Amino acid sequence: MDNTNLKLSFKEKVGYSLGDTASHFVWDMVGFWLLFFYTDVYGISAAAAGTIMLVARFWDMAIDPIIGVVSDRTNTRWGKFRPYILFGAVPYAVLAILTFTTPNFGELGKILYAGATYVLLMTAYAAINLPYSALGAVMTDDTYERAGLNTYRFIAGFTGQFIVTGLALTLAEFFGHGNKAQGFQYTVFMFAILSLIFFFITFQTTKERVQPPKAQKNSLKEDLKNLFANKAWRILAIVGIISFIMFAMQNAAIAYYFKYYLGKENNVQLFNVLGTVALIVALPLSKPLAKRFGNKNVFIGSSLISGVFFMLIYLPVVTDITTIYVFNIIAKMAYAPAVPLLWTMIADSADYGEWTTGRRATGLYFSAAVFAQKAGWGIGAAIAGWILTISQFVPNVTQNDTAITGIKLLVSVIPGVLYMSCALFMIFYKIDTKTTDLMKKELDAKRALE
Repeated sequence: MDNTNLKLSFKEKVGYSLGDTASHFVWDMVGFWLLFFYTDVYGISAAAAGTIMLVARFWDMAIDPIIGVVSDRTNTRWGKFRPYILFGAVPYAVLAILTFTTPNFGELGKILYAGATYVLLMTAYAAINLPYSALGAVMTDDTYERAGLNTYRFIAGFTGQFIVTGLALTLAEFFGHGNKAQGFQYTVFMFAILSLIFFFITFQTTKERVQPPKAQKNSLKEDLKNLFANKAWRILAIVGIISFIMFAMQNAAIAYYFKYYLGKENNVQLFNVLGTVALIVALPLSKPLAKRFGNKNVFIGSSLISGVFFMLIYLPVVTDITTIYVFNIIAKMAYAPAVPLLWTMIADSADYGEWTTGRRATGLYFSAAVFAQKAGWGIGAAIAGWILTISQFVPNVTQNDTAITGIKLLVSVIPGVLYMSCALFMIFYKIDTKTTDLMKKELDAKRALE
């Protein structure tokens, strides 16, 4: 019996979505606080910290396709992707704690320790998060059910971001009692335990339904050839790189913006909280907007509007904190619907690959897409560190005008221009509503015969 068309239950959607909360506990601690942690808590230079993050991302990128290929070829009683969630949760939690631990080494020792723990953490993250992302594509083959599932996923994920960005510094202060290093370590320990619980719930409540054609034989060469021949996937990969360069730059620089430009270090949490709430509020619009205007058109509009409002933050007349909050809220609400749609379109591109070639490689499609996104994240984080260095940034002192300009550009103009450019690439994305409906009809008919 073909059960790919079944409507996903509320329990299964919520269970799946908690895996993204667990992922965000680490992803956002790294994205929002790790560069700041390295420079202002552990005492590593901005240039060294940025380079560590870039090298780790390149390693991460190298491991992603391997995990995708292996997971596609995994066959267990739990499915292809769910076992990685079950067995990857403990290493993920342990390495998160070690990454935010500060042994008293010399300068070189600190750099080597930070680099080693970060590389291992990103390996563990990839081993659990890539199969988790691919799992959403095989729970159903309906593009609108996927949009709904991904909406649940990112509401839960951004709730994790809400907790990390809104409470991490407060928790670190509470646990540290004046010792920032201890505070960060204990905070991450708490997040790690919660991650373990949430990943186990995800494993228990989900089911894999969409399977490769039974006659399909393993051929990595053929799968890679089909992947790179898939124009829709190539466009989404480029958009992912650009988007994540933007995210990484802005997330890494925002703590510096509030501490050194606005002189309101503690207000960064409220800024992040309001932005995350804006995302959560606007995310449910994703599915109805996609049904009304199509995935592609919603993504284009989202990119253009949010990019403009990010750029407006730089204006010299924008100096009061309320206006900065308002522009950020509008920008986040504008791009929120695009977040689940990007993952929905990646799943659709995997369907398109099966539809046009007769072969399915869900894990490879998602691992390659995440590979591109992590490349963007690593590049963005490294550029943030380099721009701080070029701008003559010095930790824990009053910054000169050059450093302030660099910090401002990192949170406004540069990410704004980058995100607007995503709209240009999406013009060439050709999987529209008519195509997804036709793909689903023909693939369902083919699966029913197997």
